[in-house]
Amino acid sequence: MSAFNLRTCAAVIAPVLAVSGALFAASPAQAVSANVVISEVYGGGGNSGAIWKNDFVELYNRSDAAVNVDGWIVQYYSSTGGAGGKATLTGSVEPKHTYLVQMAAGGNLLATPLPTPDVTGTAAMAAGSGRVDLVQAGTIVDRVGYGSGTGLIFEGSAAPGLTNTTSATRNSPCVDTDNNATDFRATEPTPENSTVGLPGCAVPPPVDYPETIAQIQGTSHTSPYNGKQVNGVLGVVTAVGYNGYWIQSTTPDDGDIATSEGLFVYTGSALITVAVGDDVSVDGSISEYRPGGGTNLTTTELTGSKATVLSSRNALPKPVVIGVDRIAPQQVIEEGSPGNIEYAPELFRPTTDAIDFYESLEGMLAAVSDAKVVGPTKSFGEMTVIPGQNVDAILTPRGGVLYSGYDHPNAMRVQLDDALLPYGAMPRASVGDSISGLTVGVIDYSYNNPKLEVIAPPVLTLGGLQREITKPQTNNQLAVSTFNVENLAPSDKQIKFDRLAAQVVNNLKSPDIMGLEEIQDNSGALNDGTVDSTQTTDKLIAAIVAAGGPAYTARWVNPQDLTDGGAPGANIRQVFFYRADRDVAFVAAPAGDATTAESLTMIDGKPHLALNPGRITPSNAAWNSSRKPLAGEFTFRGKTVFVIANHFSSKGGDDPLFGKWQQPSRSSEVARHLQATEIRSFLDLLLAADKNANVVVLGDINDFEFSDTVDIMVGSGANAIVDLPRMLPVNERYSYVYEGNSQVLDQILISQALTIVPPGAKYLAYEYDIVHTNSEFFDQDSDHDPQVVRLAIRGGIGL
Repeated sequence: MSAFNLRTCAAVIAPVLAVSGALFAASPAQAVSANVVISEVYGGGGNSGAIWKNDFVELYNRSDAAVNVDGWIVQYYSSTGGAGGKATLTGSVEPKHTYLVQMAAGGNLLATPLPTPDVTGTAAMAAGSGRVDLVQAGTIVDRVGYGSGTGLIFEGSAAPGLTNTTSATRNSPCVDTDNNATDFRATEPTPENSTVGLPGCAVPPPVDYPETIAQIQGTSHTSPYNGKQVNGVLGVVTAVGYNGYWIQSTTPDDGDIATSEGLFVYTGSALITVAVGDDVSVDGSISEYRPGGGTNLTTTELTGSKATVLSSRNALPKPVVIGVDRIAPQQVIEEGSPGNIEYAPELFRPTTDAIDFYESLEGMLAAVSDAKVVGPTKSFGEMTVIPGQNVDAILTPRGGVLYSGYDHPNAMRVQLDDALLPYGAMPRASVGDSISGLTVGVIDYSYNNPKLEVIAPPVLTLGGLQREITKPQTNNQLAVSTFNVENLAPSDKQIKFDRLAAQVVNNLKSPDIMGLEEIQDNSGALNDGTVDSTQTTDKLIAAIVAAGGPAYTARWVNPQDLTDGGAPGANIRQVFFYRADRDVAFVAAPAGDATTAESLTMIDGKPHLALNPGRITPSNAAWNSSRKPLAGEFTFRGKTVFVIANHFSSKGGDDPLFGKWQQPSRSSEVARHLQATEIRSFLDLLLAADKNANVVVLGDINDFEFSDTVDIMVGSGANAIVDLPRMLPVNERYSYVYEGNSQVLDQILISQALTIVPPGAKYLAYEYDIVHTNSEFFDQDSDHDPQVVRLAIRGGIGL
């Protein structure tokens, strides 16, 4: 659906610019288009990360009569002014309908074909900058220049620069001010062909002026003024960003906490002539902007604005202190199941639903008092906190909040963002740090989360969180570990290898067997056909030795090129490291290959792997574009141990907790359920052959300990296995921190035989430890915490 669908279109208005306090009429580049206009331009088609396969130009007929466009031309020009391809139009554009011009395709085979185009052209358009002219018999009907360039021509000022995932989309199909910067914004590409009709462009009925911010925001996720012109909107400027500023009413009078008193005024690339503390009166049109596109909610904005400064150096409204003045719903984001929440204004409940609570504060000054850091500062400058008061959540022993179930999303979390700060000004925080007093900002929304855009860098009080160190294994214990080393490649800086090695030696105490995930091939993410990873594993083993650890031996199976997901060309895989110096041996058998399925062979009545190592059902559709499980057979102290290393499909594609779709869909579960079923089937074969087999299933399962995925692997009855995260106290069940939620993604599961204490042993059958060394820290060596289980393989005093 186009960005302007379902909007009531405003009448065409003459643009007026405020410059240094004086008002000047803008001079249009050519006459405002009377009927057909360019409504959307997209040049990223088929590029890396693109949703759509082709570039396109969308037109819209805003008149009340069909327009014959036979022979009209859509001409593309590069940002240096050179003419590119074009499309010659045919037929007519019906009134209040779109018309889709398909241009050249890119090489991304996974991108989606456009809706059936009305005409096809040849232009290979640039994603970031360029120009499109709509021409009738040599006369320019409309023109859009986007981005920048030495030869770029545009109407007024250029529309924003674009990317492979954004298009220049007209704010309202009915408004053409002849200023591309005013009329267009960068947003999610939404091509529509001539089958799509839009609302008419009649002049809206008279309304009482001026409109208030509360009236504009309304009691829903979209404004009742969406697509309409507003005049004389009063407020004080509370913050200024790079492409606009926020205003807030100083005389709220509706007494309704559901209506926000704040509003963002979008200026694009135009000069911002207001300052914090200015009382302003603003005219413009209201639009709903979807930052990041897709599943994001929209934010209400005033665009094409003309601001008049009434006075300066005024006091700002007192910020709403979250957790004190108003308490966010703690564990309910949306109580119902409305589907697209933007179309369900009747379910707007800010006192009970957190998604509505933050919407009711959109654009307003707000604050968090005595904030506690629950998610470390990330590379884009955001950290996640909770208020210091009135929090109802399960807290981890180290200061985080636990994601303990789908009904416990910890909706009181607040992301502090740095969009209003100088680059790098956000302090680097780890879980357990805190911020005394009030952290003040404006409430915004982007990338599927409400944000507090702080107006000054927070001052941290360090919590002193230390990386955990596990106990060393004893003589008769076999230590088995899983560790996602996050896209490790030979080209990574030596410091990454050294720090990972230090974790293995010092924090994990050099486990006997490690299942490592995300080992890249010798050329890393370079897509050159390389599949072997010897250089990667050799470099890590050398770093471990240099850190004082053992000389591990590595075993793995190279995947087929470009079949196992992850970064294209990197060919990530699982790898076993094991310690021959601790009498761990790899059982002799032919090594498997990328496509041959692992099987069992019986020797003296006991099952053994036919391939060692081997891959479990690698050709099964469950593993399409995902890592295939790696099975290995080891011996230790005279006992055989089977280890299966996994890296299941990611959660990519799931709806976000604070997205427009409520309740969120977890579509990625389907693949993991199929994968868990394959593992369970292999376990059934192995345990049917020997119910006392020692089996360890481990890896990055990409799912929670309470999930159906883990239930499937655990199974039931005599051959059920034990998921070790479930054996921990509830508040210790986490190996990953995502947007401030501490949660389990990595698992170790063991067969029943390994839960029984060997005869004569003086210690537990197993000791399990998630070793928190990464996920809570801003300076992570990986985004996952490793974990280890020490298994009592044989009896004795444990020395």
